Amino acid sequence: MSAISPTLDTTIEVPGRRTPLVIGNNDYNSVTETVAGVHERKTPLGWYIGFGIAVTWLAILGACIGYLITTGVGVWGNMNPVFWGWPIVNFVFWVGIGHAGTLISAILFLFRQNWRTSINRFAEAMTIFAVVCAGMFPGIHIGRIWVSYWLAPYPNQMAMWPQFRSPLMWDVFAVSTYATVSILFWYMGMIPDLATFRDRAKNKIAQGLYGFFSLGWTGSSRNWHVYEKAYGLLAALAAPLVLSVHTVVSFDFATSQLPGWHTTIFPPYFVAGAIFSGFGMVLTLIIPARAWFGLQDLVTLRHLENMCKVIIATGSMVGYAYGMEFFIAWYSGAIYEGFAFQNRAFGPYAWAYWIMISCNVICPQLFWIPWFRKTPWAMWVVSIFVNIGMWFERFVITVTSLSRDFLPSSWGYFTPTWIDILMLLGSFGLFFTLFLLFCKFLPIVAMSEVKNVLPHDHGDGEDGETAPAEYRA
Repeated sequence: MSAISPTLDTTIEVPGRRTPLVIGNNDYNSVTETVAGVHERKTPLGWYIGFGIAVTWLAILGACIGYLITTGVGVWGNMNPVFWGWPIVNFVFWVGIGHAGTLISAILFLFRQNWRTSINRFAEAMTIFAVVCAGMFPGIHIGRIWVSYWLAPYPNQMAMWPQFRSPLMWDVFAVSTYATVSILFWYMGMIPDLATFRDRAKNKIAQGLYGFFSLGWTGSSRNWHVYEKAYGLLAALAAPLVLSVHTVVSFDFATSQLPGWHTTIFPPYFVAGAIFSGFGMVLTLIIPARAWFGLQDLVTLRHLENMCKVIIATGSMVGYAYGMEFFIAWYSGAIYEGFAFQNRAFGPYAWAYWIMISCNVICPQLFWIPWFRKTPWAMWVVSIFVNIGMWFERFVITVTSLSRDFLPSSWGYFTPTWIDILMLLGSFGLFFTLFLLFCKFLPIVAMSEVKNVLPHDHGDGEDGETAPAEYRA
């Protein structure tokens, strides 16, 4: 494995010179050794500890779902008038997290942004695991989950048919389409790397499994031709989904006539927020993984800094949307709309609103300071606040509007039950269980793509030992 060169600062801009995307004295072989080594080396103790914690929370989630099914949805804190409580909050939160993967993989691929190559596999995996967590909540929210197949349009003796004019129905198709395309895109990109794992496997079972999923990849010119064509087509299919999925999710709220929800800004606002939260979660995952698995040469400070810049841009869009909501509420002259937003900032849930503002509007602005964009632990801390803030954003939108409807006599204060809290934490257990299994058994960096951006392939001449003095901190 190549030596790590922590002294190289790839965030420095040198006029007329392309910034290296891979540092260290790396070649094709060392990239393979670095990535495959994560799978082949002895599993570190930290992985077992993390996996044990994640599986414990996953078991708690399973127990809570079992309790929910046998007892009923009354175990949640949902009440009149807050019929949509934490389940919808968690659903929107996890769907948003899943946006960055497709953005990094598909849109940046179509725009030929090569800096995506070292981080796209992380982001794609995160997308799928987040969508799994998101899909769980509507499934268990319907109450009788054993008849969830009624959501599907199929001829039946009861003459029941889905209400296609409902955005809730659109959600079913939007999220399931997004999940299907994301899984195909993720899998397609891994085929060459799975073949590498197959060729390096030391036992028959692993060789058989990796061989099965690598679809007989030989690395021939024809293989690469078909692969690149299929990858491009899937990228073109996936790119519009980045915009469509969270737009449809926002329609769950925007098509209603509830003050605080009935607004045309929701689709772009939700999409910007989803990308914002998705990049926040990518940073949360990739910074520790980069350190634990020795990936500093492949995932450089430049990659992390670029993600920080995306967070500044999308965080600013989210902050603008927050301000514009208040402006339109005042400008429209609608007293109910105006009250809804006054209630958000100064009502009984003001504490949640100001947590949201602090985490989503103020914290990301720290990335204007270069030190925060060059210090991984500082980025990680900010990314945690972004994740917290985006969960509270969904909580504020859902609960503050519902808890103060048109009739003061029906107002109420939503309080989560311990089942609500355990299910939220349990969903993180599900997410991290899947993520840790991915880190252990699958190629966590797209080896074949990273090899295409090695410095010597572009005639740049930079490597860890001979990089120009400008990049040395």
